[in-house]
Amino acid sequence: MGDWGIMKDQAIYNTHPNVVEIIDSKDCFDKDGKPVTLDDTKVATELAKLQTAWNSKDYARKRRPLYGSWEQQLDMMYHGTWKDHVAKIKRDIPKENK
Repeated sequence: MGDWGIMKDQAIYNTHPNVVEIIDSKDCFDKDGKPVTLDDTKVATELAKLQTAWNSKDYARKRRPLYGSWEQQLDMMYHGTWKDHVAKIKRDIPKENK
C-alpha cells in the first residue's frame, strides 16, 4: 500500500464487494460492466483504517533493508553474529508502542 491510489482502490473493494473494476480510483463497475455508486463515507472510513495499518508498520519497512540478503543473514548465523545484528537493528529502529 502506501500509494494513495492503490490504498483507495483497496478501500473501495473492501467496502463494495460487487465492484470488480476501478478506473482512476473513482469510476467503479460491477461484473456486468454497470456503474456502481460508492458510499463515500464507508470508503473514507476504510481508507483511514488502511492508512493507520500502513503507518503502524513503518518500522518494519525501515528495518527490512538493514537485515541484508539471505546469504548475508545465513553467514551471520554461521558465524554467530546474527542475534547481535538483529538486536542492533531493533534498538536503532524500535517498534512504536501506542
